[in-house]
Amino acid sequence: MSEVPIGPIDLNADLGEGFGRWTLTDDERLLSVVTSANVACGFHAGDAVTMRRVCELAAERGVRIGAQVSYRDLAGFGRRAMDVPPAELAAEVAYQIGALEVFARAAGSRVSYVKPHGALYNRVVYDAEQAAAVVDGVLLAGGGLPVLGLPGSRLHEAAARAGLPAVAEAFGDRAYQADGSLLPRGREGAVVHDPDAVVERSVGLVRSGTVTARCGTAVAVRARSLCLHGDTPGAVELAGRVRAGLESAGITVGAFA
Repeated sequence: MSEVPIGPIDLNADLGEGFGRWTLTDDERLLSVVTSANVACGFHAGDAVTMRRVCELAAERGVRIGAQVSYRDLAGFGRRAMDVPPAELAAEVAYQIGALEVFARAAGSRVSYVKPHGALYNRVVYDAEQAAAVVDGVLLAGGGLPVLGLPGSRLHEAAARAGLPAVAEAFGDRAYQADGSLLPRGREGAVVHDPDAVVERSVGLVRSGTVTARCGTAVAVRARSLCLHGDTPGAVELAGRVRAGLESAGITVGAFA
């Protein structure tokens, strides 16, 4: 299989996914590996203190800050299917971006992009109405922020129509379906747990622009950003191994925004 031209690849991870005394991600250590931080904005996780702390740490390390917007679902960690009217969803997306922007600017940085989370992320792959509502929320928040998501998604189509940069991402630790979507988390094999396999898949998809789907089909995934999940056991060590594997393969790691 021929290799695609390799430019800098961004490494993003979900951070700030705690609430009050409860914490999930090792934000400080992950921020030494990634180049972009998807910061929870309070709807699926995160609170004001956590958002402020993560923004300060990210700014200190030169890591780009992204608003990880979600359905209003703290109890379900944003992973439950919800039906939210488009106007309401747009307002809630703008609300989340605005809240994070306060802390990003206070830290001497800014919100550089937007990425949906969980059920919303998966919904806007195929739901044009919800995707348009997310884009409307980004526009309502002001500025032409890039939108990070799956290539070929309705979200990217809506972003392109609105004149927003659409940034494609890929997952080294998630199983793909033949249509390029992610295998739902509830299905067997949806998450790749073997560290060697995750590193190999990550390097391979950056080099070739493809990933092998669950059914064995080669799926085109030409991504500018690679997502490293921070909520799994050994996440920091795995993220470090992926970055080291990419750099050992001669692939430059750098933020897209």
